[in-house]
Amino acid sequence: MNTARPDHTAQDPAADTTPTASPDAVDAAFAAVDRRAGRLLSISHAIFDRPELAFDEHHAHDLLCDALEAEGLSVTRHAHGLDTAFVAEAGSEGPTVAVICEYDALPGVGHACGHNVIAAAGLGAGLAAAELADALGGRVRVIGTPAEEGGGGKVFMLRDGAFDGVDAAVMVHPADHDLPTMSAIAIQRLDVTYTGRASHAAAAPWNGVNALDAAVLGYVNVAALRQHIRPDERIHGIFTEAGEQANVVPRRAAASWYVRSPSVEGLAELKERVLACLAAGASAAGCLMDHEWLEPAYDDLVDDRRLLDSWVRHSTAVGRPPQDPDTVGPVVGSTDMGNVSHVVPSIHPMIAVAPPGVAIHTAEFATHARGAGGDAAVLDGAKALAGVVLDRWAAGFPAGSRR
Repeated sequence: MNTARPDHTAQDPAADTTPTASPDAVDAAFAAVDRRAGRLLSISHAIFDRPELAFDEHHAHDLLCDALEAEGLSVTRHAHGLDTAFVAEAGSEGPTVAVICEYDALPGVGHACGHNVIAAAGLGAGLAAAELADALGGRVRVIGTPAEEGGGGKVFMLRDGAFDGVDAAVMVHPADHDLPTMSAIAIQRLDVTYTGRASHAAAAPWNGVNALDAAVLGYVNVAALRQHIRPDERIHGIFTEAGEQANVVPRRAAASWYVRSPSVEGLAELKERVLACLAAGASAAGCLMDHEWLEPAYDDLVDDRRLLDSWVRHSTAVGRPPQDPDTVGPVVGSTDMGNVSHVVPSIHPMIAVAPPGVAIHTAEFATHARGAGGDAAVLDGAKALAGVVLDRWAAGFPAGSRR
């Protein structure tokens, strides 16, 4: 696997003469999505109605695999060592474009990130492309990637070869605006455990060593650090253990942290600063501290400009001209699609599902992911993604293709 960071933005837009798909081919792809509209929306609703957490998406996995097999695609279930991953392929020659499906949900708020929309739009684009693959001389690989919400399914699949031979990887993500890209920054999760000594909090508090104090002091230190980090960096955490009873000095406490920075290099530096803050809290309280940086880390997202131009063209064609993130505000977050984008030319545009100002990962956003906004995004997203696949096929194998 080529792990060197690709240069996806070096082309001069004025000099770009990359061939694009014919209008007739694009019309055929759009029509292919329309013919499947009822099935795609039914699948989106079925995934939404049965939310499944990371690596436990068995219902969604089977639903999507059944739909792909019913259309004659070659499907590998439980792919690349992950029980809820899959790979489906169509086409016998030409450039290979991977269309990504995500389908895991969030604890408590279900599909408040709209992964039901991602899954159904990816399915629709993949099926439309598969229908045209042999006639247009291209190959499509629909990749079902579990556990985007912190589990890093794409990273494990990338390491196991799921993206080998892929010339481009595309997906679309719900939001409150139509945007060409997401401001996806690097992230790594951190689990911290503090160990002290229990004692009766009234009878002999001096005999105790308070693990909760260590966690609180560490939290306060990180809060102070936030004043002195870059505006585009993020640190956020919660206490996951905080003692057992108020009249017992807590012998154990624990916290979970997310550390984010715009680049992998910046993340490495910020991780050291955060860990120093947390360790200082443990030292001040006289506790032991154990920590674990959870794998995999997520890389920042690198957009391929030619794929992005293609998305803008086809998104505009379906009535969704992407807006300028500098004008309406970017969507900031992290995704394991970032890791893919450092190896394969990729895009991760945003498609409006909810009204402006309704943020992802909220209960209100979830209602739109199952509503009219989500349904429209499934069909429009599938069409625009299919158009990008066809454009990539039309471009053939340009210089620098990593095949």
